Amino acid sequence: TSTNPAGYYDFHDSRLPIGHADRRPFLYFMSAATGFVGLSLVRAFCCKAIYFLWPARDVFAADVVEIDIRNVRLGENFVAKWRGKPIFVRRRTEEMIARARKDDVLAPSMRHPEIDAVRCQKPEWLIMLGVCTHLGCVPYADQGLWGGYFCPCHGSHYDHSGRIRMGPAPTNLEIPPYQFLDDNTIKIG
Repeated sequence: TSTNPAGYYDFHDSRLPIGHADRRPFLYFMSAATGFVGLSLVRAFCCKAIYFLWPARDVFAADVVEIDIRNVRLGENFVAKWRGKPIFVRRRTEEMIARARKDDVLAPSMRHPEIDAVRCQKPEWLIMLGVCTHLGCVPYADQGLWGGYFCPCHGSHYDHSGRIRMGPAPTNLEIPPYQFLDDNTIKIG
């Protein structure tokens, strides 16, 4: 005697019980498929996160900059760009070098004591970041009380070696990592 209306088939009795051995392959397949889809989603999320945080190609390209210094005249302050910041490349005159070296005896009394020989690989060339160490403004060349650089934002004065002499800036103008590839080319970075 069936409780189903006429014309409907009842397969309830032919279903396998939950723990039956013939039902396990389906459960294994569903578990594996769910695990595969879950791991794929985790992998996709991780790849997207890593590629999102990875620096762009233009940032990698700007990491190392070569500067041709043949056209920089004596006493000129040439400005280049490295990592989105200005780089001051100054070809110093003998007078500028003499004034910077004369002030080396005062270096121990300065806020950030550095002598000129530490700041310059070659005395004729001064290479430094053109960013004030106080709040990040760009100093003017050939300005200020010491004739070197002057930051107009808050009045920091730097000498011909980029050392802080007066004003709120805490440190000297930063020297980037650089090397001379030859007499006419500087590699920064």
